[in-house]
Amino acid sequence: MFEDLEDEASTRDELDKAKSRGDRLARQLYEVKHKHADYLATVWEAVTEAVNAQTIKPVKPPTLRGRKGDGPNEVAVAMLSDLQTGKITPDYNTIVCRDRVMKYADKIIEITRVQRADHPVNEIVVAMLGDMVEGVDIFPGQQWLIDSTLYDQIFNTTPVILVDFLRKLLSYFDSVRVEAVQGNHGRIGRKGTFGPEDNSDRMVYRVAKLMLRDEPRITFNMSDPKGERAWYQIMHIGEYKAMLIHGDQIKGSMGYPWYGIGKKVHSWGSGGLGPDSDFTDLFLGHWHQLARIPLNHRTVWQNGSTESYNTFAQETLAAQSEPMQWLLFVRPDRGVVTAEYGVRLR
Repeated sequence: MFEDLEDEASTRDELDKAKSRGDRLARQLYEVKHKHADYLATVWEAVTEAVNAQTIKPVKPPTLRGRKGDGPNEVAVAMLSDLQTGKITPDYNTIVCRDRVMKYADKIIEITRVQRADHPVNEIVVAMLGDMVEGVDIFPGQQWLIDSTLYDQIFNTTPVILVDFLRKLLSYFDSVRVEAVQGNHGRIGRKGTFGPEDNSDRMVYRVAKLMLRDEPRITFNMSDPKGERAWYQIMHIGEYKAMLIHGDQIKGSMGYPWYGIGKKVHSWGSGGLGPDSDFTDLFLGHWHQLARIPLNHRTVWQNGSTESYNTFAQETLAAQSEPMQWLLFVRPDRGVVTAEYGVRLR
């Protein structure tokens, strides 16, 4: 009898100790999460204060010159992806990236001027499809292939390139709308090192938005779910709806993801996205090759990159691509693409 009482007391002691250990671990976990949240809040507060200390005057609205066309109104749609600022190849670096992005803005204006001879094009939507930065440690040996730190890529070079690009467009269009998703090069560290929200592309978009906070003619629409990766977004232009992704969701062989794209698009479009499944087209980047892929009543617009000669792609994929980006024109009332331009940037 006494032995049974001793065993029962011993069991209670063990349970009390276990409960105490559990409470202690719970408190430690709470403290770690609390400190992490405080750290992120402090960093973002510092960034916000630094940006708010600067004043960027709004761009003067464009005049009515060159809008003689009386046809149906259309919207320009520019795709911008895979800048990978900070990356070095034999003929590419951050300076070359900036030159090509600004050249893209100039060509958008030139092509729109031709379109305006027939019909109004007063608005432009810029689909930013990710990999705006190169990153610094997402794969082994990457440190030998970059010209700037992650700090520079996020807070110095990339936001300034994007802001100058958008301000150039504001000088010619009445309004500019940005639709943005994040890419895999925006990931900080190797897979699983940080949470899904910690993405450099996401930070770059937020910094650019802060820098343009006083510009009334620009809006940002960024996929920004709490605790999740911002991997897709549905872009609406009147009756036209496009699903935006970066493209690393598609698995391919030797750099040619055609089968994988078809499989994913049909699955997403047949209910795989729930209420978002009713999209018209798909936009993606990632593969650094300009392509137009018809899939029955949908079209996949695969964007290129501002990068050019790449020895890794040469050796591993036996492929090279011209630096190019898509420029489309959409008729909102019919929900269709009326014109397409593969814009060369070399």
